[in-house]
Amino acid sequence: MNELTIEVEKREETGKNANRRLRASGVVPAVLYGAERETMAIQVGRKAVLDLLKKSGSENPIFLLKLSDTGQERHAMVRELKSNPITRELEHVDFQRILMTEKLRVQVSIEIRGTAYGVKTDGGILDFVTREVHIECLPADIPKSIALDVSDLRIGQHVEARELEVPEGVELLEEPDRVIVSISHGHTEAPAGGGEGLLEAAKAEPEVIKRGKDEKEKDKDKDKK
Repeated sequence: MNELTIEVEKREETGKNANRRLRASGVVPAVLYGAERETMAIQVGRKAVLDLLKKSGSENPIFLLKLSDTGQERHAMVRELKSNPITRELEHVDFQRILMTEKLRVQVSIEIRGTAYGVKTDGGILDFVTREVHIECLPADIPKSIALDVSDLRIGQHVEARELEVPEGVELLEEPDRVIVSISHGHTEAPAGGGEGLLEAAKAEPEVIKRGKDEKEKDKDKDKK
């Protein structure tokens, strides 16, 4: 686990105007909550947060927040990043306190490795059904992703959650039979006999329904009248 250390400050002023001034100066308003303690209003440098998130390369980075001028520090995870819908600029961060000795439930991505035999050789299509799975583990054991090698998969085969290889100390919380990936045909197969059967059916003459003797006699009676 790569621990991301960042300095934060307690936010003395709150409200829209105060937050607007912070953002204009390159600082992002944030909150720190959880661990059965009161929510604290804090602020953090926008560039510092973004640089660390990029550096982590993880969907579940662990931060060590150091409260400026106090010597206090606390492990936390980012629970929500709020961005401006127009400028896409980071506007707010929600941090959740965590204990390194208590297990967490998080989502991690599935990383597909290799090219399936059914795709490479038989022209099949890989359907990536489940891209993330829920796991439970200690913060230090959270993997960046769970690798899945699909090289041996043939057309008609699939991989279920029970077949994923998770790291030691990690518990998979998904239903065992949940499909992760499957390989299907790349095109629709023609019906038995190919298209010739349909062509012959189209050429066939419509069936002639012959009238019986009684119906012919009725027609003669009508002509006499």
